[in-house]
Formats: sequence, C-alpha cells, structure tokens
Amino acid sequence: MSAVVIIPARYASTRLPGKPLIKLLGKPLIQYVYEASKKARLVDEVVVATDDRRILETVEGFGGKAVMTSASHPSGTDRIAEVARALNCDIVVNVQGDEPLMRPEMIDDVVRLLQDDAKADMATLCISTDRSDEIFNPNVVKVVTDQKGFALYFSRAPIAFYRDCVKVERASGFYLYTVSAPITVKKHIGIYGYRRNVLLQLTRIPQSPLEQAEKLEQLRALENGYRIKVKETEFETIGVDTPEDVEMVEEMLKNL
Repeated sequence: MSAVVIIPARYASTRLPGKPLIKLLGKPLIQYVYEASKKARLVDEVVVATDDRRILETVEGFGGKAVMTSASHPSGTDRIAEVARALNCDIVVNVQGDEPLMRPEMIDDVVRLLQDDAKADMATLCISTDRSDEIFNPNVVKVVTDQKGFALYFSRAPIAFYRDCVKVERASGFYLYTVSAPITVKKHIGIYGYRRNVLLQLTRIPQSPLEQAEKLEQLRALENGYRIKVKETEFETIGVDTPEDVEMVEEMLKNL
C-alpha cells in the first residue's frame, strides 16, 4: 500500500509572512519538515505543495521536490488534494509545513493505522495532557475516541468535561472554571492520513455546520460518516505561528 507525504506550504501567512522560509538555526523551516518526512520508513515520496515560487525554489535548492498549486485554495487540504489528483498512491499524509519538530515515527504511525485497519478512512494522532492552560485553551484542539480508537468528536472546548473534577462559578455574568482534581484529556496533533479517494471526496463536499462552528476541517469528515482512527503518541510537536514560537522552537532544536 503506497503512501505519499504532501506538505502544504503557503507564503502569505497572516501572523508570520514567509513562514516556510524562516531560518531556524540557519536552515529554512520547510527543510526540517521535508527531511523528517523523508526519513519515514513507510513513505514512498515526499512533495511540497506551494503557491509561491520562492518556496518552490528553496525546496528544490536543498534537493527536495515541490510543485506549484493554485493560490486560491481555501485550505491546506484543498492544496494537497490538487497534488494528490495527479499521483498514483493509496495513502496521502498531510504534514503541516510549519511543524519543524515533526518526527518520522509520527508519520509512520499514521500510515500504519490505515494499512492495518480497513475500516479507517482517515488517521491522526493525539497526546495526553493534564495542563489546564491547554485543556481550556480554544487554540488547543481536543479529541474523544470510542473503545476502538475511532474519533467521536474534535473540539476547541474541553472534552471530555469532567463534571466532578471542574468547579464552575458564575461571577459578573461570566463562568469561571477551576480544576478541583487532576484530569487528563487527549490533545489533537494536526497530522492527517487519508485514503486517496477519501481525500478527493472530502474536498468536493461543502463545509459542514459543525466545521463552520468550530473551524475544524476534520468535522466535515465525521459529519459525513467517514471514520477517523486516532493513535496516542509520545512525541510532542509545535507549530510555528509567531516570532516567539521561532525562538522557542530554536531552543528545542538545539536539544535534539
């Protein structure tokens, strides 16, 4: 069962323009992502999908493969689907172009989930967290799964909500949450594996109500009956979105 990694990388980031080309310890951010993807044992090919010639030339400059895509895609999923249409493969892995700490083991885990379970249409990862600043942070997506590891729901809200472990108080019209006992939730890590036909089908389906509410593309799959297999990983990864993230990731790269 052949697998291809496609890395969506656009130049016009709102918070950090030119993000894929930012230097981390002297090397472009996108190069870290590409090289990690190339080390995955279950991947046959790695391609960067970009809308900017500067990114394409940078990738080709360090010996990587990149293709130009339309600049009008509303999401990274649509961008990788454009590339996937021209590829002959069974599995497509979407590795975010702003995660230089991505590990090849994580990519292999996603591929293996689809290889080992014919009932899985998509695959992704999560990691346990007991940190209140993550559990109640809407920028940190949480996931709950069934007994067989399939996603039931993804949310920016704290799910599952441990009623006996969270104290809720109302003050001045606001609800205040205080963790009164230790709780652990599953934090979603945004790497996705798709069966190629599923990826192409999803990009032809309109945005779903829950997707629009939470601003989470994976909810379109769940609302339309696709099954997402989730595996817990031991590896943490951080997306680069701000100048502060650049400094933090550089320090972490020094210790690898």
